[in-house]
Amino acid sequence: MKILPVAVALAAVAIVAAVALGADAPDQKAGAAKDADLYSGKFFKSEESVTDGSVNGISYKAIAGTLVVHPADWNDVAQNGGAKNPDAKGDESSAEASMFFIYYAKKDAGPESRPITFVYNGGPGSATVWLHMGAWGPKRVVTADDTHSPAAPYQLIDNDQTLLDATDLVFIDAPGTGFSRVAGKDKEKAFYGVDADGQAFATFIEEFLAKYNRWNSPKYLFGESYGTPRSAVVINDLETQHDTDFNGVILLSQILNFDLSVDRPESNPGVNLPYELALPTYAATAWYHHKLPGKPPADLPSFVHAVERFAMGEYAQALDAGAMLPAPRRADIANKLHAITGLPVWYILKADLRINGGEFEKTLQDDSGLTTGRLDTRFSGVTLDPLSERSDYDPQSAAISSAYVSAFNAYVRNDLNYGQGKLYVPSIPAFRDWDFRHKAPGAQFPSRGAANVMPDLANAMKQNPNLKVMLNGGYFDLATPYYEGWYEMHQLPIPLMLQKNIQYHYYQSGHMVYAHQASLKEMHDAVADFIRSTDNVK
Repeated sequence: MKILPVAVALAAVAIVAAVALGADAPDQKAGAAKDADLYSGKFFKSEESVTDGSVNGISYKAIAGTLVVHPADWNDVAQNGGAKNPDAKGDESSAEASMFFIYYAKKDAGPESRPITFVYNGGPGSATVWLHMGAWGPKRVVTADDTHSPAAPYQLIDNDQTLLDATDLVFIDAPGTGFSRVAGKDKEKAFYGVDADGQAFATFIEEFLAKYNRWNSPKYLFGESYGTPRSAVVINDLETQHDTDFNGVILLSQILNFDLSVDRPESNPGVNLPYELALPTYAATAWYHHKLPGKPPADLPSFVHAVERFAMGEYAQALDAGAMLPAPRRADIANKLHAITGLPVWYILKADLRINGGEFEKTLQDDSGLTTGRLDTRFSGVTLDPLSERSDYDPQSAAISSAYVSAFNAYVRNDLNYGQGKLYVPSIPAFRDWDFRHKAPGAQFPSRGAANVMPDLANAMKQNPNLKVMLNGGYFDLATPYYEGWYEMHQLPIPLMLQKNIQYHYYQSGHMVYAHQASLKEMHDAVADFIRSTDNVK
């Protein structure tokens, strides 16, 4: 946007004051007034609701609350001391955002000995309900594996795969989503864009580290989908603008270069990589739905690795030939594409060997009146318009969204004692205002083309050669095909010696890897091992 029950008792204690967690928590009475000034603004005030809980034998404290952040050029002197300092000038109508978070911290653990991970989904314009309720929070909603989940009541269970066994967690909703809000002059321009969004998250993290005394903790970013380019921008901003190194960056369902997206590559003719990088996912999807002609391969990873070689070899050469490709060779490639995608030869030829993601989703199961999922191609749904050229909706999103959103709304209000009288917004149409221009490290001006934040991640890795990166992907993800992320990482402008800092893990699931329970366990174990091996705790 993706079991042995353990009793969880949450004692709801709502307070609106600054509360720090851990063995070295500062005195709250002494700092309350200062906190109120530092973390509040003209339109918003910071909030908190504190509760206790336990899961899998881990006792934790939970804080559901908000911090107020401002654009990069905001004058904090004018905000906090302007009345006493006539030389401080600030526009009181300037934009600000109230960013909602839920913070889980293990009790009786000192900041230096306990990692902390900042977690967010993507969109852009998505709240972080998905990773919270499907992957890493102490509670998890139960959904059907690859079909539409029945309507409420939904089952909310103790999450035996929560990452609290390895790290404290901070789930963050992007400005305007969830319980986060934006206000003030030009608020969309101030927060809705590649660079503006990265600045907001970096500022939030800096404020959080200060407020909750986590500066000396091992620190990690965990971003999914658009959260992966966000992570590239944020980690570079944190290191180069805020002098704050992190131990690791964990990426799930990556896209760093938007020129590689298979959603609408036909708008960029002459760039064939999107078709090539999506081909292994087409093959995996055809394998899953039994659409391959002949006997299907027994081993999925071996099959898709063979398709990778074909995609970057024969297929890439054929596409690069363009109009110079001889007719017999064109027919040969079409037949080979049919063998690994299940699509009809006539359709492949009509598409000039180039099928985008939406066309594949609509066509693969067209003979059954079904549309294939985008976020997770294991899912299928009734086709909305049988005559449409491409898919009209995502069956996976339709299948599980209600369960996630409904369960979270009940949980946050009943267990975390937050949100009464407030509307939780799972997603917003941020793309209508999103500024995809990006100023890469060292550039004087933002680029005018599709955003590419590969230079940001590369710069962060070069500035901090100890930074470790973990890439996770699902074979059935057609929103950000797994092979696209692999390709991007192997094209990063970094020395070869830094390639060893990158780990790769792939799962038989989709974009939300955690929507498949077996894959959730695999990913938990891999991510927990990554954190434990890089946290520098003696």
